[in-house]
Amino acid sequence: MDKVLADKKAICLFVLPAFLLFAGIILLPIFVSGYYSTLQWDGIGKGIFIGLRNYVDLFQSNPDGFHQSVGNAFVLAGLSVFVQLPLALFFALVLAKGVKGENFYRTVYFIPVIISTVAIGQLWMKIYHPSYGLLNSLLTWVGLTNLTREWLGRTDNALWSALIPVVWQYIGYHMLLMYTAAKSVPTEIYEAALIDGASATATAFKVTIPLIMPTLKVCVTFAVIGSLRSFDLIYILTNGGPVHATEMPSTVMFNAIFQKYMYGYGSAISVFIILACLILTIVIQKGFKNRTNLD
Repeated sequence: MDKVLADKKAICLFVLPAFLLFAGIILLPIFVSGYYSTLQWDGIGKGIFIGLRNYVDLFQSNPDGFHQSVGNAFVLAGLSVFVQLPLALFFALVLAKGVKGENFYRTVYFIPVIISTVAIGQLWMKIYHPSYGLLNSLLTWVGLTNLTREWLGRTDNALWSALIPVVWQYIGYHMLLMYTAAKSVPTEIYEAALIDGASATATAFKVTIPLIMPTLKVCVTFAVIGSLRSFDLIYILTNGGPVHATEMPSTVMFNAIFQKYMYGYGSAISVFIILACLILTIVIQKGFKNRTNLD
């Protein structure tokens, strides 16, 4: 086995099939999208090369709500990092302590992740329905009729109403990652902390969280880049409306390509999403690295 690992030609030979598959599925479409983004093309006829004009239009004009969609994506990223992940971390730490019914709760928290997004979208549309929705019915039942409203149909609250299901759906996903990492911490460390008189809170902040920091870095990365490419649930709930209030870069891209047949402009948005995800991933990696160095 050691001889095989030391043979660079053998390593390249075994890695080559996976690299070719990765290149064909990931790298090639990225470069093709980059080429399409330099064209004025409707997806059918012959494209006209216009250079970086689509990118200029992307940042100068805003008829399709692209600028607002970028802001909405960062709002979702903020909710994911500062609401979704802390909740997931809390549940993970509680379950990792070995509470009664641990397996049951772990499964229940993860159920929203494996349910079809279409089903989840329909569920929340029923919750938000202005006439017979659960939320308005509950508010009416407790005497808060003045708070009832059309949750997905008003520009002042549609964004928050649409983002809450997105945040809720993936709490269990991050919880499971953190739970697995917390469970992998050797019990001897917890026993030593207990002997030293550390409380449960002190153990969590001084022992568990620092030891699972690599997993937290992964969760933050997934949460941020997932916010930038969020599409399916937003599309089902509002399709970016009303008046672009809930637009995401991916919904603008979808509408540009498949409704307006602006393949070049839509490809420019896809390249923007890819570059933004790449840059933010690098920033997060460096941020965690600097924090580790300070610690």
